Amino acid sequence: MNLPVTPPESPDSLLSLALPAALDGRDGTNRARGGQMQIAADSDVEAVRLWLAEYAGSPHTLRSYRKEALRLLMWATRTLGKPLSSLTREDFLLYERFLAAPAGDWADPARPRRGGMRRLFAGPLSERSRHQALGIVSGLLSYLVSAGYLAGNPLALRRRTGAAARRSPRVERYLDHTLWDYVLASVEQWPRATARDHQHYERSRWLIRLLYQTGLRVSEAANAKAADFYQRRGRWWLHVVGKGGAEGEVPVSAALMANFARYRVFHGLASTPSGNETAAAVMSVAGDPRRPLTPAAVYLIVKEVFRRAADMLETTDPAGAETLRRASTHWLRHSAASHQADAGTDLRFIQKNMRHASIQTTGIYLHAEDDRRHTETVKEGSGAKGPTRS
Repeated sequence: MNLPVTPPESPDSLLSLALPAALDGRDGTNRARGGQMQIAADSDVEAVRLWLAEYAGSPHTLRSYRKEALRLLMWATRTLGKPLSSLTREDFLLYERFLAAPAGDWADPARPRRGGMRRLFAGPLSERSRHQALGIVSGLLSYLVSAGYLAGNPLALRRRTGAAARRSPRVERYLDHTLWDYVLASVEQWPRATARDHQHYERSRWLIRLLYQTGLRVSEAANAKAADFYQRRGRWWLHVVGKGGAEGEVPVSAALMANFARYRVFHGLASTPSGNETAAAVMSVAGDPRRPLTPAAVYLIVKEVFRRAADMLETTDPAGAETLRRASTHWLRHSAASHQADAGTDLRFIQKNMRHASIQTTGIYLHAEDDRRHTETVKEGSGAKGPTRS
């Protein structure tokens, strides 16, 4: 399988947008004045580029964030004739309504998807997509406030209403235990007749186990080194550098270390990693220990694993196959947390393993209580009886 190599993006390429001086934000009414700036940005586009640069190691996150930033900048300057750094809470109420019904050139199917005359919407955004878009934008604004670029975040005033406020969130993008076991079994049926096939099998087999058992994000797996695995008091741990440079340690099981040893021995390395070696935890497609996989390659390999499993499952379990076709790398992270919760792992430990800033975030993986409630409610002979006639 030939996988593309994604070159690092320059700061200027993160957001290509030229604005006239009157709309570039240098004189924005929400600009912070008199404080110490933490970023070297004079205009809104420069500030947004620096925010996007924080996600350069996560190409899928970067793509999503860049899209929302571009939409907001173009809407503010074209529709309101205001720079981003002059937007108020009232403006964002208008923007939310706009996201629900972008019309005209914004969603014109005749326009190209790239270039200066591109269309930025395929159509109206659903409530969930609008909530996600505004969450990304709010993160941008909070970053610019912390950087001393903006005086305040207008979206911090936003009140959650409707379904978003009522919903008790539960993560849905994960594989149940049966489906995950099927994925593992399906990989064992991959061809290994040629050296190339065998190498691809060993790499894919190791990668999905690494992502699932550690809960790593795509960029974290791509950047992991063999030297990041270390022992403390006879137990194996993995040192991880995550979002924003935040560091953490993830427990590593004996089973995962055995699979790591198998993968390393296949490539002619010692079964146990040492603290001073430079080999990647997951090597490049060519099998070069000095070169890791790119985040894009990690994503494509996992998608292939799920697609092959779905093809094998299609005739016996169409619904399961459809779930696998939708699954991606982040599903393995969600599956890791969900299965740890199902096993009764302390929620505080899962929070540390996933490196969540808030334990409320970890709480969305608690499915077992809902499962028990469902079983007790619908089991034979239980449940409310209908009214009797007198």
